Amino acid sequence: MKLASFILNDTPTWGAVDGDSVIDLGGLAPSLKAALAGGLLGAAAERAAGLGPSAALADVDLLPVIPDPDKVICVGLNYKSHIEETGRSDSDYPVLFTRWANTQVGYGAPMIRPVNSTKFDYEGELAVVIGSPARHVSEADALGHVAGYSCYNDGSIRDWQRHTHQFTPGKNFEGTGGFGPWLVTADEIPDPSALHLKTRLNGQEVQNSTTDLLIFTVPYLIEYISGFTTLEPGDVIVTGTPGGVGFKRNPPLFMKDGDTVEVDISGIGVLSNPVRDE
Repeated sequence: MKLASFILNDTPTWGAVDGDSVIDLGGLAPSLKAALAGGLLGAAAERAAGLGPSAALADVDLLPVIPDPDKVICVGLNYKSHIEETGRSDSDYPVLFTRWANTQVGYGAPMIRPVNSTKFDYEGELAVVIGSPARHVSEADALGHVAGYSCYNDGSIRDWQRHTHQFTPGKNFEGTGGFGPWLVTADEIPDPSALHLKTRLNGQEVQNSTTDLLIFTVPYLIEYISGFTTLEPGDVIVTGTPGGVGFKRNPPLFMKDGDTVEVDISGIGVLSNPVRDE
């Protein structure tokens, strides 16, 4: 099942994606995050099966899959190819940083290059959405807490990211992170390490990897993160980007006004966003 957050008749809601249509499930819960917290995925499938289309997918504005997450936890340096291109050393534990909800935009919405930087870089990534509370969870049990998966573009303002050893400023400019187009429920992706990820900038492929090359796997990340904080329904883990990022190319390749950037993950779909200047 594909679930999305969107604007329908000027009202934020959520629902199921069925081919070229959406089915509004806002009567079941006020948001997708609330539906996850209420354990309503099964009820959502039943409700969607009994309702007709509410609108054409093309006629709604897609929001970030979870517009209001409590936590977005991102993983840095989680592919060997990215470690090698950055010249960084391996780590015994995941490199983690956080994003804020207002940095996210949905499918089709502009990713914003800020006025105070021209070094706006793409990072195609697999996003994991938590479906049930997870605290001190083992690797063996971790995937049982996953609601589903989506595409993420961890747009990065490289000069601000590299002001110090901390990533926070460069990862939290408003409107710089693409998240979508929808959530594919975990029953349709039993093995998140069997996916193929590609990023394209203006149709040119700039990243190409498979998720079996993640250094720290999805189950391990859930175990590790749940060791220091409770992962709540609707929380998002952004698992890291492979090699091919723009700032390590020669010459560097940064996103600019008028560009289109796509993150394409097998079994999920394509997240596409235009790039606009602030």
